[in-house]
Amino acid sequence: MPDLRDKVFLVTGATRGIGRAIAAALLRSGATVAIHGRDATRTQEACSALAPEGGRALPCPADL
Repeated sequence: MPDLRDKVFLVTGATRGIGRAIAAALLRSGATVAIHGRDATRTQEACSALAPEGGRALPCPADL
């Protein structure tokens, strides 16, 4: 994956499954990723768990 240090992504459903895997891949490439989930606690937990991947993970709880 290319260097994504200057890019920002919103990944919906990023607290588990495919969304979380996509968020992790983007973070490993240096991107800033808004981690979306309906549950604020799970969204924050996903951000904390994904933080070591690199990049910057931002919690974005919302019911879309």
